Amino acid sequence: MTVAAIDDKVRRVVSSIRNLPTPPIVFEQIQKVMSDPRASATQVGAVLSEDPAMSVKVLKLTNSAFYGLSREVSSVKHAVVIIGMEAVKNLVLSASVLDMFKGKNVDKDYQERFWRHSLAVACCCRVLSRRGRSGRLVDPEISFSAGLLHDIGKMVISCYLPEEFARFREVRATDRVLTDVQLEEQVCGFTHTQIGAYLAAHWKLPQQLCNAIAYHHRPDSCKQPSPIVMVTHVGDYIAKKVFFDRDEAHLVGSVESQVMESLRLDDEDLADIDDVLRAEFQRAETFMQIASLD
Repeated sequence: MTVAAIDDKVRRVVSSIRNLPTPPIVFEQIQKVMSDPRASATQVGAVLSEDPAMSVKVLKLTNSAFYGLSREVSSVKHAVVIIGMEAVKNLVLSASVLDMFKGKNVDKDYQERFWRHSLAVACCCRVLSRRGRSGRLVDPEISFSAGLLHDIGKMVISCYLPEEFARFREVRATDRVLTDVQLEEQVCGFTHTQIGAYLAAHWKLPQQLCNAIAYHHRPDSCKQPSPIVMVTHVGDYIAKKVFFDRDEAHLVGSVESQVMESLRLDDEDLADIDDVLRAEFQRAETFMQIASLD
């Protein structure tokens, strides 16, 4: 099947889904405001004030251990000043996505494991973006969002394509050789990366986030070398290595050598990040509370 044929199939599959979630209006407004380099904290605060529930979530996340601020932030405007516009935008995106899929009729154990892995990858991407060469290439806040959303196509499949999801899980239960992407291609004819990337484009997310979702398993498939794709690729591997249990060990995979070279990482670097990731993950528990899984 050609790439064009796969793209058409993915488009048809996603288009056939009824009630597919879309980001709240406040996210679109925030993106629009922040696209203006002259945008102020007051403007961002004014947009968020139109959605009190989102404002509360942004403040809750800003004041959580995740940011470790020395004093409490009492307004969205203050949050923008303290943690920055990009951070606030990505908090809105993260909270929006967690909300969009909350309460869907899907196996609760699967959903919890899904979000915990996504959050672990997000935390790891954030850590990687602050270290070494990758720290000069990728914004930590954007990389966090890339990690959180990297597998979002899996959530779409589990919530909205139950027949394909059931077939996948049936085969996955006994197959210990194929990767998830390979198994999806075999069972469904499309992958979670294709579904996720199409959805991200539909949501009008930045291209670098779409790329991270599309190519995090195969960074070499991206037309141009992309630091955020490479960071997400490594973050996914480390999070699996650290948190996957013995029954999932065959799904951990490996890191492409070219990615290691591009980010100037070695095996010792990856080992050093393990403990840092565990601590970072603990500080991010507020995200799981918003997902109503704790």
